[in-house]
Amino acid sequence: MAGRKPEQPGPSDSRSQATVLELHKAAIWLGLAAALALLVLLIEPLLLVVAALVLAAMLDGGTRLLGRILPIGRGWRLLITCLGVVAFLGWTVYFAGSQIAGQFEALRTVVETQLTRVFDWATARGLVPKTNGGQAVANELMGSFDRLTSWVGSALGAVSSIAMIIVLGLFIAAEPRLYERGFAWLLPIERRADFYATSERMGYTMRRLMFGRLIGMAVEGFGTGIALSLAGVPMAALLGLLTGLLAFLPNIGSIISGILIILVGFSAGVDTGIWAIIIYVVVQVIDGNIIVPWVARKSVDLAPALILGAQLLFGTLFGIVGLALADPIVAMIKVFLEERAKRPAE
Repeated sequence: MAGRKPEQPGPSDSRSQATVLELHKAAIWLGLAAALALLVLLIEPLLLVVAALVLAAMLDGGTRLLGRILPIGRGWRLLITCLGVVAFLGWTVYFAGSQIAGQFEALRTVVETQLTRVFDWATARGLVPKTNGGQAVANELMGSFDRLTSWVGSALGAVSSIAMIIVLGLFIAAEPRLYERGFAWLLPIERRADFYATSERMGYTMRRLMFGRLIGMAVEGFGTGIALSLAGVPMAALLGLLTGLLAFLPNIGSIISGILIILVGFSAGVDTGIWAIIIYVVVQVIDGNIIVPWVARKSVDLAPALILGAQLLFGTLFGIVGLALADPIVAMIKVFLEERAKRPAE
């Protein structure tokens, strides 16, 4: 209409650069909040995916290792690796399954009895405050063992979760480049070269880390079991198996296995207990001075305090699964940060 001044953009007008900028900022903050909410809600399936990636790295490492001696296709080498794992598990269950299964309850009884004696002795000498007795303290400490066994029972019953980890791990190990290219497709073209370099370094580190972890588990498990058997320590096979499995958890695993070995050893006498301490120390010295440094040089140098802190944090937040995956997750984060630091400043 005549005499009316030209209209100016208002706060809600998309032509206002200030409005567009503020909307972009709001969208970014809302997106971050939604991503954090999804992370909290989906943490369990995400941990299953991480576990599948760890399994895939182990299978891929075995497949690559076979490629050095067998000039056959990757699919056949992966099949041989999987059959080897199944054969080893079948051999373990067939030859030692019944014996080890019968020792689990005996182990719990022995450990509880020994803890009771230790706390009664400490209470009598005023080293710890008087309570309802060593039995009550032992029962409280063994409650964690009961929670662990109940978790294992529920995990074994959750066939779908275990099957999902195995299936995802097999698919990723069969065609890792396919999924790598698919993820890179989501990134801008100029970012893909950096992504491929970081992905290659992460895969290399994970394979080396898991290979060293398996070597450490085998050395600690078989070495401890054989040495304890020769020393006359009861339940040597079960203690060797637990030591090997717990070796997957650096720091915390060795402490738990050491306590079990020493308690069971002293249940058979002072001499046997001393031998149990010597065997545990020797195995840990070999692992700490030969295997662990070799793995660190071949994969990624992780400070023990960093790993222990990550285990405590992940174990508190996500339970036993987070505790088991803390080491690989921290290693991958460190590799990502190192690769990011190599890029020129933007």
